[in-house]
Amino acid sequence: MTMTDASANASTTPRLRRVLGQGGAAALSIGVMAPTLAMSVVGPEPARIVGRAAPLAFALAGLLVFVVSAGFVRLSNHFASAGSVYAFVGGAIGPRAGAFTGWTMLGTYLVFPWVSVAGFTIFGADLARLGGFDVDWYPLALAGWLVLGFLGASGLRSAVRALIAFELGAVLVILALMGVVVGAARHPLTAEVFLPPADVPAGALVTAATAAFLAYCGFEAAGSLGEEARSPLRTVPRAMLWTVGLGLVFYTVCVAVQVWGFGSDPAGVAVFAGTSAPLSVLAGTYVGPWLAGVLDVAALVSAVGAGLGCVIVAVRMLFALGREGVLPPLLARVSPRTGAPTTALAVEMAVGLLTITGFRLAGATPGQMFFVLATIGVLHLLVMYAITNVAAVRFTGSGGRRWTQFASVVGVVVAAAVLVQNLLSAPVALLVTITLWLALGVVVGGRAGRRL
Repeated sequence: MTMTDASANASTTPRLRRVLGQGGAAALSIGVMAPTLAMSVVGPEPARIVGRAAPLAFALAGLLVFVVSAGFVRLSNHFASAGSVYAFVGGAIGPRAGAFTGWTMLGTYLVFPWVSVAGFTIFGADLARLGGFDVDWYPLALAGWLVLGFLGASGLRSAVRALIAFELGAVLVILALMGVVVGAARHPLTAEVFLPPADVPAGALVTAATAAFLAYCGFEAAGSLGEEARSPLRTVPRAMLWTVGLGLVFYTVCVAVQVWGFGSDPAGVAVFAGTSAPLSVLAGTYVGPWLAGVLDVAALVSAVGAGLGCVIVAVRMLFALGREGVLPPLLARVSPRTGAPTTALAVEMAVGLLTITGFRLAGATPGQMFFVLATIGVLHLLVMYAITNVAAVRFTGSGGRRWTQFASVVGVVVAAAVLVQNLLSAPVALLVTITLWLALGVVVGGRAGRRL
């Protein structure tokens, strides 16, 4: 049994269906990256570190992510599988490393949908308060869970169409707000937002770029469509590059407009850095409270889209690991009607229900649930980024170029540096949790090595 021929088991398990083109593959990565949700919460931290130069931090982060994506692009030009990095790393290094990397990625995408559900509850509760209601977050979270389950079971094409509609609508709202802020020009639209202040050291810009780097996480999601995208060896790598490129432009411009909207002087930057919802504040300031409510709806919708994209990725990783016998083969069952992996979806939804209920019983807030799960997911993701680029460095397949290999070497360094930066600020309990998951991944990798 090989890891790169996804159709080898066609006689014993139903195949996934090739139903997506270039746009659909890119939509999955963009949906998981969730630019609307990112811009609703991520901008203030880089502004706190480098002041008015926050847009420069996002631009630098985008360039770093381009370097990290080089390994994914190179490997996805040669391997196409629902298992994404499981096949990429497995084909480049071997089945043990592939299964470990797939397990690590699974550690991200088992929890990422429920990070999005936490965001859904936060923005949903804000909308309820605008309407004069104070609601418990658990029913809102269950509503988000049900929506993700329904859309995930509807088939890939329908799910991606919903994802496109969700994120496109949300982005259009933000673009409209950006147009209003620039048109009103209450503060100078200065190019100084792309220059760090004289009193900001170069190291601070790197730290801010590290914080902004996390807004790009999810660009690799298209790698899970190796068996459902048409011409995947061309479609998937292009989707990843398009996602990073569009993210770089959107994030840099959007954060620049936010700095202009609050003011690029120290007082304005301090207000920007101190707010937890900068777009809503700008909407209320430049238009009115009603647009702040619309932006809450946009962020809520973006959270649903991001959660749906993460469910799609997690389910396909479970499917691939089950089909190869690394995990129980029952996970490889596919619905003959929709083409969706049914058992894998049921497992992902069960994990979500247990996770949401566990946080509720522990008396946690949606914000705490968001932080804990996001930290776990991001740290696993960064480990996976580093390993995948190591695999790209070692890969000797046809068509390799020196610049792509060099970019992958730099990608290992960048991913490792961002990982260390985040490890230093992570709570000990979460580090223990991640270590245990990775240790279990070593066992999974050993089993894969024996079986394959």
